[in-house]
Amino acid sequence: MKNTYVAIMAGGVGSRFWPGSREARPKQFLDILGIGKTLLQMTYERNLALCPKENVLIVTNKAYKSLVLEQLPNLKEEQVLCEPSRNNTAPCLAYAAYKLRKQNPAAVMLVAASDHLVIDIAEYVARVSAAIRFAAENDALMTLGLTPSRPDTGYGYIRFDLKEIENGVHKVTQFTEKPTAEIAQKFVNSGEYVWNSGMFVWQASHFIQQLEALAPDIAAIFHTIENQLNTPTEQAAIDEWYPKTRSISIDFAVMEKAPNVFTVPADFGWSDLGTWNSLHVEAEKDAHDNAVQSDNAHLYDTTNNLIRAPKNKLVIIKGLEGFIVVDEDDVLLICPKNREQEIKQITEDLKKAGKSSFL
Repeated sequence: MKNTYVAIMAGGVGSRFWPGSREARPKQFLDILGIGKTLLQMTYERNLALCPKENVLIVTNKAYKSLVLEQLPNLKEEQVLCEPSRNNTAPCLAYAAYKLRKQNPAAVMLVAASDHLVIDIAEYVARVSAAIRFAAENDALMTLGLTPSRPDTGYGYIRFDLKEIENGVHKVTQFTEKPTAEIAQKFVNSGEYVWNSGMFVWQASHFIQQLEALAPDIAAIFHTIENQLNTPTEQAAIDEWYPKTRSISIDFAVMEKAPNVFTVPADFGWSDLGTWNSLHVEAEKDAHDNAVQSDNAHLYDTTNNLIRAPKNKLVIIKGLEGFIVVDEDDVLLICPKNREQEIKQITEDLKKAGKSSFL
């Protein structure tokens, strides 16, 4: 356990959760489920079963450092890795891996997103522990694959060899980006595919070897500043060199090319909570399939909606079906659930129109 570390990625802006998620306070810092804890706090707490609190790193944008420390007061400042630019997940994880390898050459690194939902914590800990054990003993890049509950076209899929290697570990044979509905249905029916959760486990040293082989331009930048990591000049070096890294996901840069990728298929009640509609799926609902986050809402002939409004605000809704209604600070959003993919475009239009203060 002393060699296990958790790197929680918390730098995204969550634009598909607008207007709840804003650039100044993205969704990972919100109590999006209405339970008194933010998604970041929930992620941090469930991973304390896997490593000591001092082995947790939060990789985030510089703008969110104070939010991280406010919500996770047990962290030391040096546990918050501050990115000066948003360059996707490959540079983000390279930063964490180089820092950990220098700190502990035997470090095994779990990668988790700050804004995902996990229902069955015990099963999560069991499956991740199996991945950690395998990664600690083998030169392996591990993924946590989620057993698909539906032919969802919003997720990437991982095909795996049905023959188990040990303790639920299987060899990965193929990655597929978001498929069509027809192909997704075939994947689900086959039983040979899992959703790509974006959760990974590997030895920091082995991950760096793969990075050097498959994304040498990114590795070269961190090699240049490696001696400054875990020193007082780390942030200055990161500020200078990090923006020079290529913006690319870890899947495209490494995982889809590496020869030694394995998965632990799991089912622990997972959602990436990527959209308001996904929140509606996971949230507690009334007898008419309405998910209501409001202390004073009165609904009449209203079904299959997500309704979020400030405390103590009187909300009256009559005759509405299949909508997202979000009243957040200075913005009211009313959008059909089946058109929520247009919300991101709306935010881009607002930016072009000079209304960035609402984003």
